[in-house]
Amino acid sequence: MSNNKTVSSSRSSLLQKNIFASFVIKGWSALIVLLLVPATLHCLGEYKNGIWLTISSLLLWIDNMDIGLGNGLRNKIAEYMAHDEFERTRSLISSTFAMLTCIIIPVLLILLLLIALTDPYWIFNASPSKVDHLDQVLMATVTLVCTSFIFKLIGNFYMGMQLPAVSNLLIALGQTLALIGTYIVLWSGSHSLMLIALVNTVSPLIIYLLAFPYTFLYKYPHLCPSLKLIKLKEAKAVIHMGVQFFIMQISSVVLFMTSNILISNLFSPTMVTPYQITYRYFSILLVIFTVICMPFWNATTDAYQKNDIAWIRNATKKLRLMTVGILICLIVMIALSDIVYAIWIDQQTVIDLKMSIMMAAYIFILIYSMRYSYFINGIGKLRLQLIFTTAAAVLFIPLAYLTTQWTHSIIWFMIVMCLVNIPGLIVNRIQFYKLINGKANGIWMK
Repeated sequence: MSNNKTVSSSRSSLLQKNIFASFVIKGWSALIVLLLVPATLHCLGEYKNGIWLTISSLLLWIDNMDIGLGNGLRNKIAEYMAHDEFERTRSLISSTFAMLTCIIIPVLLILLLLIALTDPYWIFNASPSKVDHLDQVLMATVTLVCTSFIFKLIGNFYMGMQLPAVSNLLIALGQTLALIGTYIVLWSGSHSLMLIALVNTVSPLIIYLLAFPYTFLYKYPHLCPSLKLIKLKEAKAVIHMGVQFFIMQISSVVLFMTSNILISNLFSPTMVTPYQITYRYFSILLVIFTVICMPFWNATTDAYQKNDIAWIRNATKKLRLMTVGILICLIVMIALSDIVYAIWIDQQTVIDLKMSIMMAAYIFILIYSMRYSYFINGIGKLRLQLIFTTAAAVLFIPLAYLTTQWTHSIIWFMIVMCLVNIPGLIVNRIQFYKLINGKANGIWMK
C-alpha cells in the first residue's frame, strides 16, 4: 500500500512539473502564433494568406498519415516502461521508425505525382495572376513536411516517457524559428508565398534534426534505435493500436480542416481568413486545456497498468472544475472579441459576432469531450471513439455542403460542425465512468 502511494505521488509530481513547464512553453508558443498571424497577413495580403491557410490545412492531413504510429508508440512506450522493459522499448522505437520511413517514401512520391498531374489553381479556387507557381509551392512544402514527418516521432517518444513538456518545447522552437524567418521575409519587402511556405516547413525540420542526436545519443543512449532491433512483432503491436488512433485523427482532420477547403470553394478564399482568426483566438483555451490534459494521457496508461484507479478518479475531479472555468473564460472572450480583433489584426478583416459565438461553442464541445477522451486514450479502449468520430466525419461534409447551399451562411456551416461532435461527447462520458467503475463490458471495453 505504501509503495502504491509512493508511485502515485511520483506520478503526480511528474505530471505537475510537466503541466507547469508546458504552460510556460505553450504561453510562449501562443505568443509566437499571435505574432505570426498579422506578420503573415501583412506579408501576403488577405488573398494569398487565405491560400496559405488552406495549404496549411492540407499539410496537416499529411501530418496525420503515420497510420497512428506516433500515438501507438507513445502508449506502448508508457506501457513497457511501466514494467521497466527497456530492451523491448528500444526494439519498439526501432521498429516504429523503420515502419514510418517505409510508409512516408511511397506517400511522398504519390503526392508529388498527384500535384504534377492536377491543376492546383482549380483545387484551391485561386487565380494564377494573384498567386505564382502554386504547384512548386505545394511540391516544396509536401517534401519538407514528409521529411519532418519521420523525425517528429521524437515528440511521441517524450510523451510516452511522460515528458510532454519536451515535445511541446520542440514544437515551440520550430514556431519561433518560423516567426524569425517570416519577419525576415516581411522586412525584405517580399510578398512571396513560396518563401513563407519554405520558412514554415523548414523550421520544424531543423529543430527535429537537432533533437534526434541529443535524445538518442546523449540523453537516452540505452533506448537508441538500431537496425538490428527492428522486429515485426513490435511493429504489429504499434499498428494494432495505431490504426485506431489514425482513423480518429483523420476523422478529426476532416471535421475541421476540410472546412477551410469547403469555405474557400463555397464562399471564397477571403472568407477563410476571418474563420481562421476566430479559431485561433478561441483555440487559445483549447491549447491551455490540451496542455493540462496531455500529461494525463500517458500518466493514465501508467496508472491503469499498475491498477491505480484511485489516481485516475482523483485526476478527473480536477479536470471537472477546470471545465467550468473554461466555460466562463469563453463567455468573457466573446464579450471582448471585437476589441481583441481590432488590436490584433488592426481591423483589416471584419468578423461577425455570430461567428465568434459559434466558434466558442465549437471549442467548448471539443474541450468537454477531451476531458474524457484523454483518459480513454491512455487506457487504450478506443472502439467507441473510433465509431463516433468516423460517423461525424462521414456526416460532416454532406451536411455542411447541403446546409450552406440552403442557407448561404457560414454561421450555419459552423452549427453543423458543432452538431456532429455532440454524440461522441456523450458516449465518451458514459464510457469513461463505466471503465473506472468496473462496469464496462462488450463494446464499452474494446
